[in-house]
Amino acid sequence: MPDGRPVSFAELAERVSPAVVNITTSTTIAGPTGPQGLVPEGSPFEDFFRDFENGGPDAPRRASAAGSGFVIGAEGLIVTNNHVIADADEILIEFQGGDTLPAELVGTDPTTDIALLKVEPEEPLPFVSFGDSDAVGSRVGDWVMVIGNPLGIGFSASAGIVSARNRALSGTYDDYIQTDATINRGNSGGPLFNMDGDVIGVVTAILSPDGRSIGIGFAMSSAVATNVVAQLEEYGETRRGWLGVRIQNVTPDMVDAIEGLTEAAGAMVTDVPEGPAADAGILAGDIILTFDGQDVADTGELVRIVGNSPVGKVVDVEVLRDGEMTNVAVTLGRREEAQGVEPEVEQEPEPPAPAEMQMLGLTLSELSQDLADEYSLPESEGLVITGIEPMSDAEAKGLLPGDVITEVGQQAVTTIDQFEERIEQAREAGRKSILLLVRRAGDPRFVALVLDDE
Repeated sequence: MPDGRPVSFAELAERVSPAVVNITTSTTIAGPTGPQGLVPEGSPFEDFFRDFENGGPDAPRRASAAGSGFVIGAEGLIVTNNHVIADADEILIEFQGGDTLPAELVGTDPTTDIALLKVEPEEPLPFVSFGDSDAVGSRVGDWVMVIGNPLGIGFSASAGIVSARNRALSGTYDDYIQTDATINRGNSGGPLFNMDGDVIGVVTAILSPDGRSIGIGFAMSSAVATNVVAQLEEYGETRRGWLGVRIQNVTPDMVDAIEGLTEAAGAMVTDVPEGPAADAGILAGDIILTFDGQDVADTGELVRIVGNSPVGKVVDVEVLRDGEMTNVAVTLGRREEAQGVEPEVEQEPEPPAPAEMQMLGLTLSELSQDLADEYSLPESEGLVITGIEPMSDAEAKGLLPGDVITEVGQQAVTTIDQFEERIEQAREAGRKSILLLVRRAGDPRFVALVLDDE
């Protein structure tokens, strides 16, 4: 391998390709329900269209699709993409020698687009193993190889490099490896190999204006896939850890506004609905800096760490609160059982007529029933933004009329007097910015506004 470049990929391809499989699926789909043919009665084409419809316009039809996969156990476990086998009535696995076996679905995870299949071989199958997608051999610039069934033409290999790491497309647990190895339709579900022959990614998608490969392909990293596959094998479904918080990234302009924070790192808690975090005492405004002994760089990393943690595990969570580090022990719940859990909003009696003020580029009013009705607000207390000064820091930060400020400097506010008091305290402390907790349509986020000189 002179200059770090392989002379040939032949030896690697010969060693790992027997574990790569072609996957063919068939699905029964309903026939079209709208007008068919639109041929006048008595037309010479009437018989033709009747034959073509083969039983009528509502007759079910069979559709087939092709993809790729790879064997991870001699007993017949096969990994592929969920979208390759979704809604399939029949799944057939074709091996490199031409043998074909039917497969049963063990489990699937649409969130990461990973599925696990099982065949019943007469003798042990050649298989490959997952490698460490965070180790040497998976760095940007390292060589990788893809083997699969592009466009249904059969077994095919392509090579390239790791182009980027930690790509997110649209999923909560995304951790994609980007590669310029040629990937086309039909490669989905196939393996992305490092030069040691370990699978460091499951090929999932390409970025292309016309569906053809332009050298931008994505494979779900083995850091995510290994845990998903293990859960599918054991339970037939995923069982992800659940912390039970709403979070946002800490931005550089927040650092000066938060006591004890020295860099833009961690995940800031914006809300704590009923769940494990609330039971453990985590509060809105806490900044999660470590989780189960692992440093938290941002919200994406926290989501992945929590999701990969066992349900029921007691973990130590270090948070920055009021300028001091606090350790909280949380017993994790199960994410799949918590879908749709939202915090309850407690309705308070209607407040008196609102006061109004202008400060920091904002026009603020105390929340009243009239304002709640005008802006369709779910909140029961706080300060409503009714105006934004053009060219102000507030406008630049994306604040809008109808947003509700519920905390200033990480302390609750319900009156104009409280808002002014918090601003004055921040100025006296020498701060250059102040942290606001702002809710829009019930969803919270923290925003740091520059304190203007007075």
